[in-house]
Amino acid sequence: MKLAKKILALGLGASMVLGLAACGNDASTTTTTPGTTTENTGDNTVTPAAETRTIKIGTWYDHYYDSTMSGIEVNPNVTDPERDQVMFDNLKAVEAKYNIRLEFVNLTWDGVQESINTSILAGSPDCDIYESDLSFGIPAALNGYAVNLAEVLPADADVLSDQIVLNKVDCGKTDGSVYLFQQNMGESVLAGTYMMAFNAQMLDEAGLENPNDLYARGEWTWDKWREYLLALTKDTNGDGVTDVYGYGSRFDFLIDNLLMSNGTVIAGGAQENLSSAEVGEVLDFIYKLYNEDHVARPWNADDFNDNQNAYYDGKVACWISAAWIAASNGNNDAALPFSQIWCPWPVGPSGNQDTNAMKKVSSGNAWFIATGAEDPVFVYNVFYDWANWYNGDVAFRDADLTWWEDSAQTEENYKVMEYMGSRGAFDLWNALGLEWDYTELLNGTMTAAQFQQTWKQSVQDALDNFYN
Repeated sequence: MKLAKKILALGLGASMVLGLAACGNDASTTTTTPGTTTENTGDNTVTPAAETRTIKIGTWYDHYYDSTMSGIEVNPNVTDPERDQVMFDNLKAVEAKYNIRLEFVNLTWDGVQESINTSILAGSPDCDIYESDLSFGIPAALNGYAVNLAEVLPADADVLSDQIVLNKVDCGKTDGSVYLFQQNMGESVLAGTYMMAFNAQMLDEAGLENPNDLYARGEWTWDKWREYLLALTKDTNGDGVTDVYGYGSRFDFLIDNLLMSNGTVIAGGAQENLSSAEVGEVLDFIYKLYNEDHVARPWNADDFNDNQNAYYDGKVACWISAAWIAASNGNNDAALPFSQIWCPWPVGPSGNQDTNAMKKVSSGNAWFIATGAEDPVFVYNVFYDWANWYNGDVAFRDADLTWWEDSAQTEENYKVMEYMGSRGAFDLWNALGLEWDYTELLNGTMTAAQFQQTWKQSVQDALDNFYN
């Protein structure tokens, strides 16, 4: 157990944030609840426990459905009542089967991290399961805060074998351990995917081709993107001040996607790769966009969201988008007076269009069973049956992707998101607990080479702490 040894290194507080969810039983095993031992033989027969147990799941936003809810009417986002009724009925079946109550506890974003970092360390976790952003979930897993499912579940458990209901999540280890898992859904491919976006009207006015057509011909490269950004950067009133920049968005999304488009990572395992030539190309390209070409909107250190949302007011022609950004309950891009084009990221000098990853799989959300949770196999089985509300019928499960389709606005945009989401990469760079000062690169205080030299040992030290 690494809990006591690694607590300071885990750093699940402000520095990490700044650095940046029917009845087929899964695991055959003996399970216990307070007051009774029950034998789960794998045939869907479970002897009711004498005392109802509450399974608590810590998260930071609302989930549907749990035992505190009276029916599907509590969910404001229902688009298919029949489907949601199946989910709710399945919840009731799980309650009866295991004699449990299932409760999602909204701890808030900071509260989830605080609960993980205090209650699990104390040996008495507040929740049996936590939903974590992978920026702090992976460090938690690597430092002993999560149950290794490979040690407690049978080999044919879904998360360890077919992964129809639950997908295991890579933590960068090669010893076969499985700590984190996600629900396998049609939207799993779409979630956490960050597309390059363009203002379609600005492209037309500049006489520029749809980047998807260039990509299809193998011509969408960093050099071509740079040409686009130069053409799209405008002083619209002739006063010598740039009014529209070619590009503007968040630096963390930019780094992630340029790394993948150049076929590289910063921290994909136990050895740092920040000092590599390929990462150097990424950092140097960013430096030039901001400090030499001046086609990237200057970074606003005082308002983080302003960097992401500059496109909304027409201040940039190209930005980084995702379904959650464009959605009606996000920025509501459908209300904009211009249409937008999503496209894959251009290929870097060391990248390869056929092999480049396009989605960072070490970001997004995942679940883990807390170290110290009573009878983790029982907890897993309850969660598995709750997640398997469709009883293995994946076509029924994935039939309603309306929210994703509406967020994408066009069929082309949706297809781009789907395509990119199927090609994942693992990189821990923004989960290392380091207070990266990328503003020094963006404002020209540091060159790419200086940035690499400054941070490479810190990256290696953090990885040593994770993996050794």
